[in-house]
Amino acid sequence: MRKTPARTRIAPRTRAALAAVAIAAVGATTLTGSPAAASAAPGHGTSQFRGVNWADPRDNYADDPVVLSGLSLSDSYAQTYAKATRVVAAFRANLGANTVRLPINPYTVNGSYWTSYRGVIDAASAQGFKVIVSYWEGTGADKDGFIDDEATYWPMWNTVVKAYRHDPHVYFEPMNEPHGYTDTEWADLAAKWLATYPSVPHDRVFVSGAGYNDHVTTVCADPRLKGTYLSLHHYGFWKSYATYDQWVADLKERLGDCANRTVADEFGAPMTTGLDYDKPAPDDNSVNFIQADTDTFRKLGMGSVYWPGLRTDDTYSIQKLIGDASRPWLATTNQSGADRLAWAWGRGRPVTG
Repeated sequence: MRKTPARTRIAPRTRAALAAVAIAAVGATTLTGSPAAASAAPGHGTSQFRGVNWADPRDNYADDPVVLSGLSLSDSYAQTYAKATRVVAAFRANLGANTVRLPINPYTVNGSYWTSYRGVIDAASAQGFKVIVSYWEGTGADKDGFIDDEATYWPMWNTVVKAYRHDPHVYFEPMNEPHGYTDTEWADLAAKWLATYPSVPHDRVFVSGAGYNDHVTTVCADPRLKGTYLSLHHYGFWKSYATYDQWVADLKERLGDCANRTVADEFGAPMTTGLDYDKPAPDDNSVNFIQADTDTFRKLGMGSVYWPGLRTDDTYSIQKLIGDASRPWLATTNQSGADRLAWAWGRGRPVTG
């Protein structure tokens, strides 16, 4: 669930209203092959995932290929690889990240752009980054929380799994924010994905929380999904205001007792508006939210993937493009926000008064 000006999937206020529904709910082809071992199995903490999302400037809901900020649809594989190498290196240099979450859709994978787009995944993997590849639905009437078209969805995953099932750096997230499905329907679909791709070890799969990825308790309880990672989304705009303690409680309710399998692969707040996340500001909802989330991720040993690491013209973006377009680099938009990420990831200093 995202937020942001330009063309957020839906404007923040509208999405917040939709999110309230989700919040209220809280309280085929088989490919075979040799599985590759992951670095750490779910159930033993997820703090090894320290990352950011890299997004299309339009947001990742699209009825055509997703083109990440700083890239071009006309870029060749070599050009994409070269640009992505620099962007990923900047994520590491500026933030200490080791994980990047990337969108896919059938337009990206089933058409000619896939040859170029693979350059992003390959460049990140070559630098030792963990890469979470996530399916996003389309726009307009298709933006309903359901898979848009299973006739193109499964061929998309056939291609992606065939390409990367032997790369231990690549993780698969069957769907982003599956809010059209009931909790049971979504668990059934996730189980179907696992059964369709038995060559993919469960510990290379991220099963989204139900709804807007807003709670993981039901997928966590499903024995068919045992051994997978779980992905949670959490946003400050879901409430007009909450205290630090209230945000901690809200996060823990959505996690239940499943923190040791869960990665928050989206959470974020304004980074380009001058907020200082390094000092207490009890009257500011965004400051309370970021401080509560990053403190809690650290205490629970949870991995986290900030939204977004890079998205052009997004007030939440913690990085921005600088330099020549053919040789991009990044600059940090809010050092105090970067400090909170470092703290969540086991470095840095706590908030001081």
